Amino acid sequence: MAFTIGKKGTALEKVSLEAFDISLLARGDGTEFMVSNITKNNILYIYPSDSPNVTEFIYILDGHLICELNGEKIELGPGDYFTATNLEEPIHFSTITNVVYLWVITEPTFYQLSESLNSLKSIVEEVERKDKYTSKHSNRVTEYAMKIAKKLMFPKDKLENLYIASILHDIGKINIPTEILNKPDRLSSEEFAFIKKHPVDGAEMVKDLYYEDTPTIIEQHHERLNGSGYPHGLKGDDILLEARIIAVSDSFDAMTEDRAYRKAYDIQYAVNELISMADTHYDRKVVEAFVEILKEEGRLDNEMLKVK
Repeated sequence: MAFTIGKKGTALEKVSLEAFDISLLARGDGTEFMVSNITKNNILYIYPSDSPNVTEFIYILDGHLICELNGEKIELGPGDYFTATNLEEPIHFSTITNVVYLWVITEPTFYQLSESLNSLKSIVEEVERKDKYTSKHSNRVTEYAMKIAKKLMFPKDKLENLYIASILHDIGKINIPTEILNKPDRLSSEEFAFIKKHPVDGAEMVKDLYYEDTPTIIEQHHERLNGSGYPHGLKGDDILLEARIIAVSDSFDAMTEDRAYRKAYDIQYAVNELISMADTHYDRKVVEAFVEILKEEGRLDNEMLKVK
């Protein structure tokens, strides 16, 4: 059971832009509930979504605006509302007073505006500038992880949590000296100890985000099913499935990109490595899903590959 009361003026997070203030009040199962303030003489657009199943609902609490629809101008005020689904082109509004409205949308949207999240993403970008061999690594890991999760039929709220955790999974590396990140030789035990701290450091850095399980996913993304991973040596189902997905995505990208100490391996080699360590290091169903994705994308030979 979950029941939450929010007092006036409180929110999960607030964002202030030049003409807008947006407060995220609640979220769940991919749906977000927000209140927005927009000043007069400004423009508001409702854009088509990439998904035809997304519904957007706006209920005007205060103020007046004009909706321009099919060449007609329709004035909307307090108590008026509209719903948008499967739009083919943007719908344009202009405010004639300050306007306050309730905004409900059935796909994650607020993270694109989140100041706290964007500040954390800027740290990830700094990490990737420190380590010249991991440029865009987090973006690629996120792309792989999301494809795997969708193949495994993740619900919308878990997809969003996984997306955020994937983007930020290496944020703790900001505390690792550049000379260690770019060292071309084998790391000493002391240097590797620095590396092994980054999941815990990352979890600490994101603990105040309102995305459920994100710190735990980040903390566990280097754990392995047989207990050989770090930082806690967790085994099996003690490791969240989201962390197991990032583990496969992260390892594949690490193998198929150049590193300071070696050139990139080809995709076939990386897949064979993942297959050989299914059930010991990596989750079998995650590896199988990823192999299927690579085959569907034509990145593997047509020869059938099975996890043994």
